[in-house]
Amino acid sequence: MTKLSGGTPRIGLLGTGPWAGRAHAPALAAHEGVEFSGVWGRRPEAAAEIADACGTRAYDDVDALFEASDAVAFALPPDIQAPLAVRAAAAGCHVLLDKPVATTVAAARDVAEAVEKAEVASIVFCTLRFAEPTARWIDEQAAAGGWFLGEAHWLGTLFAPGSTSAYAASPWRREKGGLWDVGPHVLSVLLPVLGDVTDITCVPGPEDTRHLILRHASGAGSTATLSLSAPPGAAEAALTLHGEHGRAVMPGWDGAVGALGRAVDALLESARTGAAHGCDARFGLRLTEILTEAEALAAARTGA
Repeated sequence: MTKLSGGTPRIGLLGTGPWAGRAHAPALAAHEGVEFSGVWGRRPEAAAEIADACGTRAYDDVDALFEASDAVAFALPPDIQAPLAVRAAAAGCHVLLDKPVATTVAAARDVAEAVEKAEVASIVFCTLRFAEPTARWIDEQAAAGGWFLGEAHWLGTLFAPGSTSAYAASPWRREKGGLWDVGPHVLSVLLPVLGDVTDITCVPGPEDTRHLILRHASGAGSTATLSLSAPPGAAEAALTLHGEHGRAVMPGWDGAVGALGRAVDALLESARTGAAHGCDARFGLRLTEILTEAEALAAARTGA
């Protein structure tokens, strides 16, 4: 695997939207173990604004940022992210990817293969896998085993009437809905605990809501309801496991900045040791495969 250069690891940021400004940039700026090497975005003025706020440099040329960095973090729409991640890996940069890696299997496979060919480390940032309370809980439940059923729902309100969320205007979220936006979070918990998905049913609900019924390699089943259109009073993200040990309820977590810092730590550890992380680009490809199949099943039911 491509090793980190001597000294403090240099990590750049690709992206200038609300997610970049509110989560990625603060996490990189606050991380004592890295040098925030710069920001690139499709809007140079926004890149300059984030860079100025974080005491780093804005880049007009993304390849120049790759050259100035040992690793790069992505806060871009998935189908903008994927080809740039391929270029970053080819330039020798370790990659901290956002979920979903891509919305087509071919593009996600290109990223996974580029990472493997370049022998760089990769992490896909699924918040629940890196937020300290939920990450610890996932590890504990995976070690316990004996689970019979997982029940999850993530009821977001981005598209609810009156929403003022900065993310509501995101074109890819408008097109792909909760299945692709919050589905990776739920799957990033279910798969390490219950095993890979072996069978999928997906039923459309109101607006962008999708109901998943999954069978896992362990023999367990799971259900998940995913939406960005829930009424504000119904908003909640919850996951419960049922099995021979009784019930286990996933704890809450506090925002994304701390979780992103832990994801940076995981990326650096993988780069140093050469050991792949369980939530890497290959796992990101698997998520895209599952979501693509679910999307097709839902479309077949609606005739879309």
